[in-house]
Amino acid sequence: MARSRRRRPSRPDAEDSLERLLASWKRTEVRRGSEWTVQPVSAAQALKEYVCPGCGRSVVPGTAHLVVWRADGVLGDAADLASRRHWHTHCWRIA
Repeated sequence: MARSRRRRPSRPDAEDSLERLLASWKRTEVRRGSEWTVQPVSAAQALKEYVCPGCGRSVVPGTAHLVVWRADGVLGDAADLASRRHWHTHCWRIA
């Protein structure tokens, strides 16, 4: 009897990644007259190190934080998403 082989899913392309990120849980906030999309990242999902634009310190792997990008940019969703930044939750709250 022949076995069925499970195929590995193909690597998502940039457009697919954009769609998955836009479709996941997020909220919109207004800060200083601009709309921002805010998406939480759990500690388990935080695998890379980033620099928080609020304090200039590292957001180390394993730290829950927020990914923030403009929701009302004139260049469209893809450009806004490309300019997203990773913030410490506290830094975003006080910004």
